[in-house]
Amino acid sequence: MSIRNTALAAAAGLVLSFGTAAAQQITGAGATFPAPLYQKWGEAGQEPTGLQLNYQAIGSGGGINQITNRTVLFGASDANLTAERLGQANLFQFPTVLGSIVLVYNIPGIESGKLRLTGELVADMYLGKIRRWNDPKLVELNRELNLPNLPIAPVYRADGSGTTFQFAGYLSIVSDEFKTNVGQGTSVPWKAGTGGRGNAGVAGIVRQTRGSIGYVEHAYAKQNNLAMAQLRNKAGNFVYPTEDTFQASAASADWLSDPTFGISLLDQQGEKSWPIVAPTYILLPKNPTDVAGSRNVMRFFDWAFKEGDRFADELGYIPLPQNVKDVIRQAWSREIKGPNGEVIWTGSGS
Repeated sequence: MSIRNTALAAAAGLVLSFGTAAAQQITGAGATFPAPLYQKWGEAGQEPTGLQLNYQAIGSGGGINQITNRTVLFGASDANLTAERLGQANLFQFPTVLGSIVLVYNIPGIESGKLRLTGELVADMYLGKIRRWNDPKLVELNRELNLPNLPIAPVYRADGSGTTFQFAGYLSIVSDEFKTNVGQGTSVPWKAGTGGRGNAGVAGIVRQTRGSIGYVEHAYAKQNNLAMAQLRNKAGNFVYPTEDTFQASAASADWLSDPTFGISLLDQQGEKSWPIVAPTYILLPKNPTDVAGSRNVMRFFDWAFKEGDRFADELGYIPLPQNVKDVIRQAWSREIKGPNGEVIWTGSGS
């Protein structure tokens, strides 16, 4: 299914708004990673819910800031917040879906799926240690390819980004040098490359730049018809980003081990597992001043949990297991209270 123009909207931080003025509006801001799916949910869910989604895809850092300052009803982040930080901001976080981060490239003559990479070599590219595509380490890994004598142009996120948080987290797992010199965060001190705003910004630079390599959410790679690399997983196998390899990684998730749902799916075990799969989160105030608005946000995502999996599948995301959705609904009732301590969420009819 087409998601054209979504990437452009996300890159510019535009509002994703659907429907007529008669619908009740819910406002949110944050991660570009799930923006194609939230757009589709907003379109499909307006009539059955009577809710109009107004979502600004400005990056996870911006989403965290806006919900912390209570300028939107909900924030969205691909970087899970710690229990301490959630407590400081009086926020509750829950996952909506799983996504995958893929490596995209623009190398003349090298088709999608042909290039093989390891996490260690990718880390060295972003550290500025491997600078040309015909570097002996890359040639050794790709003997059947004619890698050109072309400078490597790494592309990274210039804005505060949960996609960066997960990608840098993966590189920190596989490379001690990257962990020491760059580390994990929504913004990190990259040692090489050019920055783009949003997943769409990175995708756009890669599409236009010979010799470039970048990291984006899978839906943006598909939308832009970008070449995607194989990546060696923890089992030592080279895997291509597909629904099967994403599902293989997601199957090992232990969601119920953390009451904040802040689990990591990076570099999971499994013969077919894709190494960079990550949840994306919604942030809600535990003490909302707009009780009706907060209830509407929960009502919207309740609808998405019931009816939205098919859209997630079509766009290349991974739906949450049913038992996790049930635990999230229970947590809404337990964690999010009105000014007098009243329960806000009592079910889909709330």
